[in-house]
Amino acid sequence: MHYEGLILIAAGCFTAAGGLFDWDWFMGARKAEFFVKMLGRDGARVFYGALGGVLAIIGILILVGVIPS
Repeated sequence: MHYEGLILIAAGCFTAAGGLFDWDWFMGARKAEFFVKMLGRDGARVFYGALGGVLAIIGILILVGVIPS
């Protein structure tokens, strides 16, 4: 089993959900504040949605064997 892929998919879904659903506790976290200040709240939401999507896609590619783990 490729646990790395499953972890990336879970992290990607969590990150994308935090941005897409605009969770206050997620967007107000210390590490997210940098992106909120630089991109604005809506820009940071788009950034985290895209980042989560990329992480999930990489996880899927690991699971199907396209990217070796």
